[in-house]
Amino acid sequence: MRRALRMTLLLLVGAGLLRVALFTDLYLRYVKQGMRPLLIASGALLVLLAAAEAVSGARRREDDGHGDDEEQEHGHGHHASGTPWAAWLLLPPALSLLLWAPPALGAYTAARQPAQPVTRASDFDPLPATSPLPLTLSDFTRRVRQDDTQAIKGRVVRLTGFVTPGGRDGDWSLNRIIISCCAADARTVKVRVRSPHTPAADTWVTVTGTWRPGGTLGTASAPVALEARSVRKVAKPVNAYTDALLPAPSG
Repeated sequence: MRRALRMTLLLLVGAGLLRVALFTDLYLRYVKQGMRPLLIASGALLVLLAAAEAVSGARRREDDGHGDDEEQEHGHGHHASGTPWAAWLLLPPALSLLLWAPPALGAYTAARQPAQPVTRASDFDPLPATSPLPLTLSDFTRRVRQDDTQAIKGRVVRLTGFVTPGGRDGDWSLNRIIISCCAADARTVKVRVRSPHTPAADTWVTVTGTWRPGGTLGTASAPVALEARSVRKVAKPVNAYTDALLPAPSG
């Protein structure tokens, strides 16, 4: 690979990493929040390597009177006179990292993934008397299918996530996508919602309601479903790939 192309690729990838991790929150579309320092360090290192490559090339030209590419061309021309085609294929992804970011995972992904099982909690703490009771989608799922005390029965709860339209009997899905390391291992937690109106796909909403009866509460036969009393649009959180509680809507 010619020196100029090698230096350009290092610079583009390094600048792209710094752009998404240091100057914006776009890195959260790809990896979990804790990996930000590693991305920043990697981007800075690649930029430094590109600078070192440029300095090395300038010194070589001063010392030898011609560039590294000319040495290859005249001294070993039949082996490395041109830039390999494979090297040019690296340019589009490097440019895309710098100039364009793929959209975040959302309703399209959630609609095509089955709801992932939520790990069993060995013991359940008593629920606070707060009403409505804020719960994550994972906690609501555990209470519905694993809490044999049926503490969730009759309680008004508040859940937040993004919408996937359903299309049957007015039902739709409230979703959260969770990543353990990066977007490649994303899994979806879903709660079925019944309400008079279905919000648009990918809309972030807070739903207040009660568990919709069915099967036996506290067992796998119970539906992870909510009878909505209110649905309120909310802002998408900065770190959307978690199932964390969000602040209560104001007003």
